[in-house]
Amino acid sequence: MKKTHKDLIAEANGLIETVPVDGAIARLSDPDTVFVDLRDRRELEREGRIPGAYHCPRGMLEFWIDPTSPYHKPVFAEGKSYLFYCASAWRSALATRTAMEMGLAPVAHLEGGFSAWKAAGGPVERLVKKDAAG
Repeated sequence: MKKTHKDLIAEANGLIETVPVDGAIARLSDPDTVFVDLRDRRELEREGRIPGAYHCPRGMLEFWIDPTSPYHKPVFAEGKSYLFYCASAWRSALATRTAMEMGLAPVAHLEGGFSAWKAAGGPVERLVKKDAAG
């Protein structure tokens, strides 16, 4: 193995902006900042999310950012600031680097992820779990 996941995360963290939790909480009411939750839907249902966060599963990020993709989401073409997060800031570090390399700007990620957000007393929005029918 040439690089481990830890190597990739460390490389990403050396290139991207990391926003401390208190700075992120301060940006929550900023209409020009989009919080992007990269976690799996089951994680959102189990743990909640940052209020108003846009859910983008990590596996779809590149497709949703790229305006030439048939899966493109307009939220990524709004010219806002994007603050990515996951549970512990691993996926978000990699995602932020990828988004930056694709030309999405400005982008950053949440230091410590959603776990740190909750530990700092950041507000949490609960989701209603969807049943099999919906």
